[in-house]
Amino acid sequence: MSDMDLLDEFPFARHGFAGVTTGLVTNNKDPEDLGRVKVRFPWLSDKEETRWARVLTPMAGRGRGLYILPEVDDEVLVAFEHGDMNFPYVLGALWNGKDKPPGSNKDGKNNFRTLKSRSGHVITLDDTEGKEKIIVRDKTEKNEIVVDSQKNSLTVKVDGDLTIESRGAITVKSSDGDIRIECVNVKVEAKQNCEIKAMNITVQANNQLALKGPSGVKVNDGALEIM
Repeated sequence: MSDMDLLDEFPFARHGFAGVTTGLVTNNKDPEDLGRVKVRFPWLSDKEETRWARVLTPMAGRGRGLYILPEVDDEVLVAFEHGDMNFPYVLGALWNGKDKPPGSNKDGKNNFRTLKSRSGHVITLDDTEGKEKIIVRDKTEKNEIVVDSQKNSLTVKVDGDLTIESRGAITVKSSDGDIRIECVNVKVEAKQNCEIKAMNITVQANNQLALKGPSGVKVNDGALEIM
């Protein structure tokens, strides 16, 4: 007889398990890939685990929803269908004295909403009045995207390479401001044509300026002045 079978001897087994209880996740590798987990109840057994338990999520549907499974050894809150312990449901996860939250509310203002993954990737919603931000930061804390509501700005910061790739057109547009590029070297390659238009164009080289073309270089301007 297993420890789970011993539940039949408990008084509440005849009337169902009313309410909820806490448990520890033992397995989240669902063989049917249905997003289920198995749970162990320390107050009952050190070894026996439940059947596969469905996990409550704020949104679920066919190929859609919020998919965040609890990790093995996470503490969770469990309820049972009609009180039958053969049909457990995980209602959510719990912080405890060992597993602390990824944020703090010591000032009581409750300004931060945080989603932090196992490796340390973080999404932060900062509701600090006058300093509202949305921050997406990776585990290295060297790469991040910041949406600043106060400044109406978007900042992308990377410690390595930044690649923008598109099979269609890429448009960079500033209605009222300037576009500025600062770097060591700039290289522009076009397979067909490269066209630059502006009210005024200034090209300045502190060392050499070279204009090359396999068929020569043409300058067509009635007011051309060479100094």
